[in-house]
Amino acid sequence: MPKFNYVAMDSRGKETKGTLEVANQNEAVGRLKEMGFFPTKVVEAEKTKEKADPKAKGAAKSGKKKGGQINIKIPGFGGGVKTKVLTAFTRQLATLVDAGLPLLRGLRVLEKQEKNPTLKQIIGELGTGIEGGSTFSEALAQHPKVFNRLYVNMVKAGEIGGVLEVVLARLSEFMEKAQKIKGKVIAAMFYPVAVITVAIVILAVLMIFVVPKFKEIFKDMLPGKDLPAFTNFVLSISDAVANNFIVTFLLVAVCVAGLMAFIRTRLGRRLFDKFQMNMPALGPVISKVAISRFTRTLGTLVSSGVPILQALTIVKETSGNVIVAAAVAAVHESVKEGETITAPLEASGVFPPMVISMVDVGEQTGALPEMLMKIADNFDEEVDNAVAAMTSLLEPIMIVFLAVIVGSIVIALFLPLITLMESVGDAPGGGDKGE
Repeated sequence: MPKFNYVAMDSRGKETKGTLEVANQNEAVGRLKEMGFFPTKVVEAEKTKEKADPKAKGAAKSGKKKGGQINIKIPGFGGGVKTKVLTAFTRQLATLVDAGLPLLRGLRVLEKQEKNPTLKQIIGELGTGIEGGSTFSEALAQHPKVFNRLYVNMVKAGEIGGVLEVVLARLSEFMEKAQKIKGKVIAAMFYPVAVITVAIVILAVLMIFVVPKFKEIFKDMLPGKDLPAFTNFVLSISDAVANNFIVTFLLVAVCVAGLMAFIRTRLGRRLFDKFQMNMPALGPVISKVAISRFTRTLGTLVSSGVPILQALTIVKETSGNVIVAAAVAAVHESVKEGETITAPLEASGVFPPMVISMVDVGEQTGALPEMLMKIADNFDEEVDNAVAAMTSLLEPIMIVFLAVIVGSIVIALFLPLITLMESVGDAPGGGDKGE
């Protein structure tokens, strides 16, 4: 009986290699699926030995180039596909499937027109997987870095319910709205970040190049006289920065790196997320975005046919906020015990009374998905209004901040000149008395 070498992925996307002794290649594929694996390459061992380069044989067998094998080991190359590109792909695929085009043919059409090389390669692998007998969701699960659990489970629910085109359209709409909210928050943050960056550059130039020149002038103009305390304070900071620029830069870099490392820890992430949600001005916006994301994700999953417990697990993993994730975990345990959703939501202290009341009504009337989507739409509007208000408020605040920083340095440099002018003004008076 011939032997077949195989390369397969498990449900978590981990690669597994081995050998099966079966009658033919189809039986090998079937055996792997029974074992819970998703085969990506099945080659007869004897035929492999006939070639001098087994890697080239494997590449030719799968219809891929040699470099395409890297995507199996590291699915999706991580950040190789932007959310905007993935959203466009999902929307186009939903349109093609809804128009009656078979899924495999739709993937081949999109593969030909796709400009992103990473996504183009992944689409080709999705088509190859479907041709090999895998379902669409199984093929997507082989690329967890690109298609997260939310994406895969919604597609799986659509396949089971026979409404794949509806689920894909719903998924693309979800991604578009999430991207829209993210873009608005980033746009709101751009102005203050830009102003702070400009302020830091101006401060660095003043402290390293301008202020030291004034220090030399003051020594010549006011020999033996003490400078004002505020001027001495600014000059001492300038000396520290100018004379120890590399040390100062390294110290700042170490502090930033230490802070980032602390944020990656469980305690640090929890404290950082809690700080984000309680920040003045920006905190309410972040809280509204988190609540909108939670309700829209859960509503989209449940309305697509994903079981509530599985949906809550996915929401917890994709929430992006440890505080919200902890609240969702409490909801999961409550539902698992046969209790309601509203009690743990209220106990978390994260969700406002309006959200809790609407979820309670949706749960009692059996219209929970619709109610969750209404909450998400409402909070999306609130985010729009909050971002607009915050932007209009931040502009004058940042202008005043920059003016105070630069103005303080200017005042510190002019104080000795004022002292000098006063002393010059007193000299003629003394001369008149002498005459």
